[in-house]
Parts: sequence; C-alpha cells; structure tokens
Amino acid sequence: MKSYNVCLKDTVKTFTKKLFYSLFDCEQEKVNSEYLEKTFLKILSSLKIENGNHIWATFQNELPAIRKKLDLDAVAFECNDPASHSLDEIYLAYPGFHAISIYRLSNALYKLDVYILPRMMSEYIHGITGIDIHPGAAIGESFFIDHGTGIVIGETSIIKNNVKIYQGVTLGGIQISKDLAKVKRHPTIEDNVCIYANATILGGDITIGANSIIGANVWITESVPENSLVTYQTEIKIRPKKNGIRE
Repeated sequence: MKSYNVCLKDTVKTFTKKLFYSLFDCEQEKVNSEYLEKTFLKILSSLKIENGNHIWATFQNELPAIRKKLDLDAVAFECNDPASHSLDEIYLAYPGFHAISIYRLSNALYKLDVYILPRMMSEYIHGITGIDIHPGAAIGESFFIDHGTGIVIGETSIIKNNVKIYQGVTLGGIQISKDLAKVKRHPTIEDNVCIYANATILGGDITIGANSIIGANVWITESVPENSLVTYQTEIKIRPKKNGIRE
C-alpha cells in the first residue's frame, strides 16, 4: 500500500499563513524570511519537484507585483462595500480579501508549473472562508468579493477587471470528463460585471459581456451580450392578514 505524506497539509497551512503575513507586514517579512525559503524548499522536495531554488527566487521576485494587485483589490472592497469603514478593516477582517490574497499567491506558483502546493494553499483558505478559487483561474485587477461563502471559481475561468461577485456564485463547467482537462471548461467574465448571490454560470464557451449585471439565482449556459441585465423572476404574493390570520 502506497504511503502519502498527508502531514504536509499542516506544513503548508503554516507556510501559507506566514507568507500572507509577510506580504503585508514588513516586520513579519524580516522575521519569516528564512523560514519561508527553507519551508518552501522542503515542501517542493517532499513533492519531488526539482529546481526549488530557482522557483523560489522567481516567486520572490513576483511578490511586489502581487502586493500591488492586492492593494488595488483592497481599494475595490472599500469603494464597493458601504459597510467598510477603512482600508485597515479590509486587510484585517474581510474573508473575501483573504481568499483573493491566497489566490494571487497560489496563482503565481501555478504559473511556474507548481501544481500541488497551490492547490493545498487554496484548500487551506477555502476551509477558512468557504470561498473556493482554483489557483489556475485568471483574475484581473480590482476584484471584489462580498460576503463570499459558497463561491466556486473553476480552473479555466477568466475574470477581467473591476468585477464584483457575491456569495454562492459558481463559475463552473457544464461537463465533467477527464478528457476535457486541457480544454477551457469555465466561463469568461468581462470588465465591470456584477454577479449577484447564487448565480450559476456554466461552460467554457460562455462569455458575460462587459458592464452587465447578473441577478441573483439565475442559471446561465449561454453567452450574455455586454450591457445586459439578466434576472430570474418568480411571482411573490404578499397578502394582508386579518386578526393575525393570513387570508
């Protein structure tokens, strides 16, 4: 029976936390610098991934650009959420921002052909926030997730700039088959799109056009032109009560 190093999950959890802290806190960056490099190389060695030193150096060089993207995301949160009181609150208390942060870090590793570690990082943050973003997804600038619980963003999803997504949204595939592994299976979301709660958008050839609004609870399996409003309508009747008894 083959043995799997499942204890590596704990190592990746701690590594991911310290990497997140170091990205935003200069003091933590100094404290954790040696730990992060040694642990990263240990993880890659455990996963039998070669050229660990080169991968780490390349990844390190990308961290300032990742931080800049995340700062834009934080501003998008502050601008779009009337419940926010400051940027500090976004960095410290918003699960959507936390999930996007780990996504951007894991995505950089995924682009370096490191696959298992980014998936472990994404599953760590998924467990904390309920937000499931595959590290292979392509997400543009100023991305805003409100609430976030139950969001699923598949591997080949493309999300462009200034997109807003609410809780329960699924960007998924319409078919599940291993022979589609190299095929685009998930939708493309163009600039300035807003997708409200529990909307489901399925299919790799599906595009949601720029500046569109996708209402709550809709199920979409065909492309939507730009500047569209898509809503799900159901009849709700509200009737008055007499003496506390509904007519």
